[in-house]
Amino acid sequence: MLASQGSGAEIVVGAAEPLNVRQAAAFLAGDIETISGYRPPLVATPTPGKTSIRLVTLGTERLPSVIDASRLRGQWEAYRVVTAPRTVWLVGSNPRGTAFAAYTLCERLGVDPLYLWTEYVPEHHDPLVLKATRFAQGAPAFRYRGFFHDDEDILPRPFDARGYPLQTGDVPLAWYRRFFETALRLRMNMVAPYVRVHRRYEVQQLASDWGLYYTSHHYDILVSNPFGMTTFNLAAERGVRPDYDWFTNRDGLLTYWRGGVEENHDLDVIWPVGLRNTSDRPYTWPEGTTDSGKASVFREVIGLQTAMVRNALPPGRTPIFHFTMYSEMLDLYARDPAAFGLPDDVIIVWPDDNDGHMRGLPTDRGRWKHGVYYHLAYLGGNLSKQTTHIVAPATIASEFQKIVQAGATEYMLVNVSELRDYV
Repeated sequence: MLASQGSGAEIVVGAAEPLNVRQAAAFLAGDIETISGYRPPLVATPTPGKTSIRLVTLGTERLPSVIDASRLRGQWEAYRVVTAPRTVWLVGSNPRGTAFAAYTLCERLGVDPLYLWTEYVPEHHDPLVLKATRFAQGAPAFRYRGFFHDDEDILPRPFDARGYPLQTGDVPLAWYRRFFETALRLRMNMVAPYVRVHRRYEVQQLASDWGLYYTSHHYDILVSNPFGMTTFNLAAERGVRPDYDWFTNRDGLLTYWRGGVEENHDLDVIWPVGLRNTSDRPYTWPEGTTDSGKASVFREVIGLQTAMVRNALPPGRTPIFHFTMYSEMLDLYARDPAAFGLPDDVIIVWPDDNDGHMRGLPTDRGRWKHGVYYHLAYLGGNLSKQTTHIVAPATIASEFQKIVQAGATEYMLVNVSELRDYV
């Protein structure tokens, strides 16, 4: 019995649990209140004789044998939802797994993970009773997985003099909270929250606090916001010339990229590396630059970028990098992969054609991990489908079968173009 006539269970979150588990518990309490009218209190220790929902990460406290903890050890984001007398156990192999156990229970109780978009209202239940349950979820197919809302034209923000959304205006934090909540309820663990809007540290900190890796697209090197070089005066703030040119402003670019590292090194970040122009255009090479010359620059640049992050991270934090081979970068890489000399810990990310068909996948994974960048929507050229996802489900299923078979499962960023709640 989780709730009945204004009373019911409590939610127990131990003192050792991090912020993302506490946030999942708060969402669970809110969902139970939505369904039953009773909001369970969040407590640090169980009250004797009272029904409890216990969120526990493996290794933080002793668990009953019914959990079969040995099957969770060493698993990435695996979890259990298990009922026992007067207790519902939500146990994860790591804190994200624990949070996902809570979000799974929310969905099983009747809350649509996409409720902010669908406006679905769960059926009222008083009493609210959870039947005997023993649910086990293993490690996900994709290690890092998340949304990228591109373009941002219809996000809520101030309007300019013409009545259009102000490109440099601030998107309210409340919108990002909804975006991040939806990602978590869908059991994603990564978000790319920005393209061209004004960035505020509180946004990426919120993502990290809630258990989401903060990452970005292929030209946002080291989440340094190249688009903001002049638009938001970031070049002046970082004391460099606003020239995005490796050959004439090498030290300036290194300093500029370092600004992204210094701002975000305490967060959970998957760092984009590479070289592309500031508005998602191919890098402008000096006339006559050969393919081997370009690959040599990529090798040098990525080596310096990865070293910069490694030197800045706090002790105990392992860096994660992705090199997304969007557009012309894939063609250059495919002609001579070895020439890029990518560090072993850089995830090689393969793109689709902006229309849901993969342009390439690894045939020999070598010593690297691999991932994918996939479009459900797109703005550009003859493929503009900014607000509607028209890639056929059969196409998605077929392409992802190929992706999994190729072993490109370390990283999955899905571009959904315009993404806004309509509540």
